[in-house]
Amino acid sequence: MNPPRAFTHVDTWVFDLDNTLYPHHVNLWQQVDARIGEFVCNWLNVSPEEARHIQKDYYRRFGTTMRGMMTLHGVRADDYLAYVHKIDHSPLEPNPALGAAIAKLPGRKLILTNGSVDHVGAVLARLGLATHFDGVFDIIAAEFEPKPAPQTYRKFLGDHAVDPARAAMFEDLARNLTVPHELGMTTVLVVPDGTKEVVREDWELEGRDAAHVDHVTDDLAGFLAGLSPH
Repeated sequence: MNPPRAFTHVDTWVFDLDNTLYPHHVNLWQQVDARIGEFVCNWLNVSPEEARHIQKDYYRRFGTTMRGMMTLHGVRADDYLAYVHKIDHSPLEPNPALGAAIAKLPGRKLILTNGSVDHVGAVLARLGLATHFDGVFDIIAAEFEPKPAPQTYRKFLGDHAVDPARAAMFEDLARNLTVPHELGMTTVLVVPDGTKEVVREDWELEGRDAAHVDHVTDDLAGFLAGLSPH
């Protein structure tokens, strides 16, 4: 078995947003999740219970519920994104330790998310990280094809001129690290720290022992701070 990839060669640092740059237990995504359920319920005129089933089924099959709703029901992405991201961001608190750790990383810092750029902006503003990133690749830039679709990663690499062999990817879903690892990126899975309850599907918390996961951390700021600069 190959040893986990290191960071000494990395000059591009790629971060997922939700449940990666802020702790799982904030459960901000729970608000989005509830809004998605409402959208599905209203659009398809089904019960909340049936909407929940459809929502999770599409999430697993298409990568996002939105992709399933667009593909099967003709939903417009703009309408969907505006609705589901209308949430209360106040549970997020500034994280100066994470900001300092990101600032010290050598090279570019980018965000690759299945959310919208508006959602990214709101989250980073609350975290105090708005000035720490050099670019955002959101679901619109991905032409609404979410991670873990291989073409989404390839489009991201092309749009931002990223050499995957010199990049690291930080994610909270192990399945979203499969393609980055295949492409040559160093991969890091960010997991809950275990101190507070998190609202996740069982499968979302799997994969920390997978071969495509080089590193696992429950403290992103501490992990980044521990990476010695070259």
